[in-house]
Amino acid sequence: MKFVRAGFSKCSTCSSSSLERERERGGEMASSVCSFAAKKILRSRSILRRPLLSSFTTAAEEQQQQPIGEDAIFIHGPRSSSGSSVSMPTSSMTGSIIGKRFYKEVTTRRAEGGVGWSVMLDYRTLKTPSKRPLKIPTRALAHAIAAEWDYQQTDGIRPFTMPLMKLACTALERVPLTRTKIIESLMAKFHQDLVFCRSPGDCDLTKGVLKKQEEKFDPILEWVESEFGVKPVVHYSFFGGRQEVGLVKAVEDVLKKTNDCELAAIDAMASAAHSLVIPLGIFRGRLGIEEAIELIRLEEDLQVDRWGLVEGGHDVDIADLKVQISSAAVFLGLSCSQ
Repeated sequence: MKFVRAGFSKCSTCSSSSLERERERGGEMASSVCSFAAKKILRSRSILRRPLLSSFTTAAEEQQQQPIGEDAIFIHGPRSSSGSSVSMPTSSMTGSIIGKRFYKEVTTRRAEGGVGWSVMLDYRTLKTPSKRPLKIPTRALAHAIAAEWDYQQTDGIRPFTMPLMKLACTALERVPLTRTKIIESLMAKFHQDLVFCRSPGDCDLTKGVLKKQEEKFDPILEWVESEFGVKPVVHYSFFGGRQEVGLVKAVEDVLKKTNDCELAAIDAMASAAHSLVIPLGIFRGRLGIEEAIELIRLEEDLQVDRWGLVEGGHDVDIADLKVQISSAAVFLGLSCSQ
């Protein structure tokens, strides 16, 4: 099936192997931006500019250049006429290339009203998928998001290489409307948190896992007790159990006091980690990114050490996890820095 966008197009002849290469390339690009955005961008007062020989293509021009089949789907996009803004495509959640780069320079400036920062693609103000102005809370985060847009190549825009932009849109649009549901969902899974569960120690296959869990998870449980004043309950079951009411209330209070950017980052990390304690550890400064990833992958890494790594499976999962955790952690840090 062929997708034709006003200004963007995706050819249906792309092979699955090409898409896999693009995804891998995207993971590297996203990881690259997240890892050095805070260090490189904060040192400069303006985003680096690079002129590109690219142009904005209208839907009519696309139709003249390429034949359109009966199964084509048209998606409304920014027009080539004199527009003053451009919106993040709603397909930002996918791994697709949504169209050619239509802008040359990426800059940042104070948002209208003097509250927050905006990203400019040439003369266009960047907006969210629902056409709302993207008001970024800090200059540092605005520069990082601008770097993601400036990193896009001439041949196409890859939304999956812009995790900070995705998190910013989530914090601006989703969190304010669904804050209560997000917190309820996080707390509903809290009892089955990764760090509360232990493997049975009465089996040769799981003895090594239990020993490693006690070595790595017990210090985190001690931190939870000192941080929230209640000792967590450890369960030797895949179904978990119930934590003390005092601990549940204390964690829930922390989530309720977060701002929209903080809650968006915590929710994203919790989804990737299958744990709320680990994101809270990053949020409170107890855990670093590498240590958090090690805890998340503890059991699977032991399986890989014993049975070997499956190429195209384990390695892709590792890369994806690193992007999700590191991007959310960077977003969390930059949204608080001035």
